[in-house]
Amino acid sequence: MEHVERKRAIARGAGSNAASRFEPAREAVSDGWPGGQSDDDALPPWRTEVTEERPRSVITRNTSPDLSFDRTINPYRGCEHGCIYCFARPTHAYLGLSPGLDFETQLVARPGAARVLEDELRRPSYRPAVIALGAATDPYQPIERDRGDTRAILEVLARARHPVAIVTKGTLIERDIDVLAPMAAKGLVRVGLSITTLDAGLARLMEPRCPSPQRRLAAVRKLSEAGIPVRVMTSPIVPGLTDHEIEALLGAAAEAGAKGATWVMLRLPREVAPLFREWLETHLPDRAARVMARVREMHGHKDYDARWGHRMRGEGVYAEMIAARWKRAARAHGLDTRLPALRTDLFRPPERAGDQLALF
Repeated sequence: MEHVERKRAIARGAGSNAASRFEPAREAVSDGWPGGQSDDDALPPWRTEVTEERPRSVITRNTSPDLSFDRTINPYRGCEHGCIYCFARPTHAYLGLSPGLDFETQLVARPGAARVLEDELRRPSYRPAVIALGAATDPYQPIERDRGDTRAILEVLARARHPVAIVTKGTLIERDIDVLAPMAAKGLVRVGLSITTLDAGLARLMEPRCPSPQRRLAAVRKLSEAGIPVRVMTSPIVPGLTDHEIEALLGAAAEAGAKGATWVMLRLPREVAPLFREWLETHLPDRAARVMARVREMHGHKDYDARWGHRMRGEGVYAEMIAARWKRAARAHGLDTRLPALRTDLFRPPERAGDQLALF
């Protein structure tokens, strides 16, 4: 079955679609007819399908000590970008879908999310703090071009003068500069744009439906020129695969106008680990053993260790070396400073038609 799925996975990150940890195992079985499930030459490539859900709430809270924010909004479930290393893949298991190809092809949109957000921001008990937009799945993945759910959410936040930190690999964010630039002028927005490698060939394999690295650098430049503060996220750093690019990546980010930078080491939680190992064996078999040896060296001889304070960076000599190199390069390029805190004092509950006008 994995061979069949891999042949159908054109321009996808994952090469298989194993059942989630909550579902029984799947197996393709021939029904005896030509073009049946066992006839891999007759099966079509995986296509992107979008279903819809009507959310009751859109702001998700977290208490992770590893994160600098306590609330997030993700306009979409699943992500067509298909990054093989994506730590959010296991979330698809809660939908009864595979963290493999389903995560990239069975997407869930949330129309009406902007209206629900208005209701949440209007509650008397609500207190503003920075919302991370796209902390799990990308708010500017390809389906946003037609649906516009991310833009609708941003328009609500802009009217409410609410601070937002956006995380994306998508250059479609340039479309929303007309909303983001005025917010930036008030100290209400910053953008984290992820660039994992400068090698276009590797990026195509690892992040098959993301814009090219050079195109993302161009977006950094365009956002910066519009006065929107951008930090480049050199994340994840993949040991034995992209770690040699740290200095070059930070240099390119600074040249493009980034104001800061961050990094995270490769994380392989739950189903991501076997998917990533399969990807390595398929595309880079000569480097697979070295990459996984480095990963396990940092996590107590395991593929992943989820401990707070450890999972983002790992530990040991190799992890310390990467941290030292990154810090030195960031300092050399002026990217080692924290961006100014976003403002919360301008917040006001979003008004609707029919509301009494504010008194001056």
